Order: sequence, then structure tokens, then C-alpha cells
Amino acid sequence: MGNGMRRREFLALIGGATAAPSIWPTAARAQQQSMPVIGFLGSQSFDYYADLFRALRQGLKESGYVDGENVAIVSRSAENQLDRLPALATELVRRPVTVIVTEAIGAALAAKAATATIPIVFAVADDPVRLGLVASLARPGGNLTGINFLNAELTAKRLEILRELVPSASRIAVLVNPSGAESAIRDLDAATRTMGVQIIVLKASTNREIDAAFATFANERPDALFSSPDPFFRSRRVQVALLAARYGIPTAFALRDYAEAGGLMSYGASLADAYRKLGVHAGRVLKGGKPADIPVEQSTKFELVINNQTARILGLTVPPALLARADEVIE
Repeated sequence: MGNGMRRREFLALIGGATAAPSIWPTAARAQQQSMPVIGFLGSQSFDYYADLFRALRQGLKESGYVDGENVAIVSRSAENQLDRLPALATELVRRPVTVIVTEAIGAALAAKAATATIPIVFAVADDPVRLGLVASLARPGGNLTGINFLNAELTAKRLEILRELVPSASRIAVLVNPSGAESAIRDLDAATRTMGVQIIVLKASTNREIDAAFATFANERPDALFSSPDPFFRSRRVQVALLAARYGIPTAFALRDYAEAGGLMSYGASLADAYRKLGVHAGRVLKGGKPADIPVEQSTKFELVINNQTARILGLTVPPALLARADEVIE
């Protein structure tokens, strides 16, 4: 399926992303204009969000809002060019929209810089207090609230599971995006402090840089690879999984679709559940709730997925106790 087709499907999926046709009856246009409008600000390519928008719309539906009936959604995506985010955020503010929904840190920060009055609902993997998005989780205090994935807290657990799969792992490469490298490395350093594990940092923000990072394994092969939960890597998960298979490197990820793409294992918050909650939060704001008084919600649904087929290819035997704990085992 070509990118053009995916883009058209995405625009149809979110509804309201393009202007209403001029042939619409006047009453229909007036109804469309009177609807509250959600402005979605994303950092990735359009096809990245297809399944996540289904979850977002489900959360909105749970709050009584149906896209195209009593709410409209417009979307702006930076298409992996993060320097476009401030201009796209300003575009949504000028439209104007009723509430801005964002994913990833860069989009949330761009929206915050663009407006201090329009409510913003975010989904971020890092601590929103440390990022300066809110004053506290319980009482955000400004025009932002949202969902936190708890990735910092889950990093240690993910590393423990990886060590169960590869007990001899003492040199672990970590793949990070330079834009989020500091927090990713900080979280991993804290998790490995008492484990006696050496960390090798590999930075990549393009397809070519991912290829180059893996090419270093020809001279200095790590025992395992730990990928940061950056959205850029999710959009390149098939590339990462194929390269890991080529070099025979056991891998650990935060999201289940990496394991579905061929990675060894994943443990982390359910992204689909987080986007559903994002829709619920947006619904609360549309009903008149103030972000300052709506606590930031932390993810409570976590998934352990093990790709047992990949384990066999790598010559690894997954402990039966770990298989029993897994939410899904891919055979």
C-alpha cells in the first residue's frame, strides 16, 4: 500500500482533517462549525497513528463524543521533522481548536509554548513534572494534563526480564534518539547501577543512522540491545528487528509491536490503552473540566510479550516461569 493511500485513510479515519466541501447545505456547515474541535499534534508520519487513533476515538466515545457527530478532529503531524512542531502547534492555536491532544515529549512542549489558555492533553513517556509540563501529578496547576507511561519506573523491570532471558549479558547496547537521549540514559543508568552491567550508547535519528549503529556490532558485539521507547524507533520497529536478527542480538523493547515485528521481548505500558485514556481525558476537558484540576493519570495496564520463535533462532531457551508470566507468547 502506497504512502498516498495510507495518508488518505488516515485523514478519513480522524475525520474533519480537511475542510468541509462547499456543496454542503448551509445547516450542515453550521453544525460542523458549532462542534468542539480537537487539534491533534503528532511528531511521526500519518500511518504511525492509524491504530492509535482507533483507541483515541474509543476513549472519546466512552466520554460521549463521536467523531463527526458531536466533535471534530483536525490533525497536524511533523512527519519525523521535530523542528516543525512549534509552527504546527501555532497553526492549531490560530485555527482555533477547543483542546489540543499531543503525543510524545516534543509535541507536548511545543503545544505548551504555543498557548497558555487552550487546554492541552498529553501522552508522554517521561516524568511530566520533570519536563515542566505540570506542577504535580495530582494538581497539574496550568492548562495541561494527560497520561504518563511510567517508562522510567519500568526500565529496571524490563532489564531484569532481559537478564532472565540472557543471564550472561554484561555488555548491553542502548539505542537512543539524540533528542531524548538524556532521559533514556539516565533511566537506564539508574536501573543498572547495582547490576554490574556495562552500557554502550548508540544514537540514531534516521534510517541510515540506525543501520550505522548496528554496523558497529561487527567489531564490538554487545550481549544484548535495549531500545529506548522513543516514537521514532516505533515507526522503524521492523528495521530494528531485522537488523537485530541479522546480527543475532537479543533485544528488549517497551512496546508489544516490537516483539510482534520480530524483537525478542517487550515489557511496558499498553500504548493502545494509553491512547484510550487520552480520549477519556480529552472528553473530560470538552465537558468543561479544567486541566489544572484533572490529575495526570499513570498507566496501569502493562504487557509482557515474548517472541519464542525469535528466542529459538537466537539459541535461547525461555524459562518456563517467564513464559507463564507472559501476557502473550509468539510462537
